[in-house]
Amino acid sequence: MLRFITRSSFGTKDAFQRLFSTSHLQRDKQLYSRLAGKVAVITGAASGVGKATATEFIRQGAHVILADIQHDAGQAIAVGLGPNATFAFCDVTKESDISTTISLAVKTYGHVDIVYNNAGIAGSLTPSVTELNIEDFDKVMAVNVRSVVTGIKHAAKVMIPRKTGCILCTASVTGILGGMAPIDYTVSKTAVVGAVRAAAAELCKYGIRVNCISPHALPTAFGVKAMMQVLPGVTEERVVEMIYATGELEGARCEPEDVAKAAVFLASDDAKYISGHNLVVDGGFTVNKKFDFPPPQ
Repeated sequence: MLRFITRSSFGTKDAFQRLFSTSHLQRDKQLYSRLAGKVAVITGAASGVGKATATEFIRQGAHVILADIQHDAGQAIAVGLGPNATFAFCDVTKESDISTTISLAVKTYGHVDIVYNNAGIAGSLTPSVTELNIEDFDKVMAVNVRSVVTGIKHAAKVMIPRKTGCILCTASVTGILGGMAPIDYTVSKTAVVGAVRAAAAELCKYGIRVNCISPHALPTAFGVKAMMQVLPGVTEERVVEMIYATGELEGARCEPEDVAKAAVFLASDDAKYISGHNLVVDGGFTVNKKFDFPPPQ
């Protein structure tokens, strides 16, 4: 038999209102405490996706070490985010900097729950493989791949003894579809997905989850700057419009906050059984390519 709940079931009007106001408070607390008490390290946190993720992590109750090579910007962001944010200078091309940053989190908070290897650079912007400068290729690989593997290595070293932890990495839709970016950047992001799969396979026996996020094109500072170099004379505002215009999902566009919220999900207990996954945040872009048949003669 169904029992209908009415105000009379709770007695007074005040009791009824208290019940539902408490329910709303509990719901809001759960909504904004998905990472309560967790300790995170985020590389490339002084701008773009890293900054948005640091902001969202702290909003969700985490303590965050913002690691970046941009000292002044990173320090200012950490101050603005409040006491749960700490800035650490980190050149991700140096293994010692990554190791020291993760050690700082352990020294400060006693452990690390989340390491997000997010730092990256745009690449050489060379349109053709025949013109690729291999020294530029090496620089892209050092930041976009070597630092990710290094971050996974040192995160695993502190997480294995606790038999728990979450490692995240930023990949890209360019690692799924060819022809969207110069070869060095495409290779680097494809390699990130491979590194995540390999690490997830090894670390699952320690209860450590490893995942990556592949965003669509974003109008981050480095992305806009890169396109302005390729398109001389085009304004920053026009470049942003062009990036947004590449989206396929009507009525929405990809923002750094969308990637940040995906990272919150993967880092939270809501994703406790998700590992080795590449979460594509692209509005269906990579599944919506069509054959461009020539018109009938």
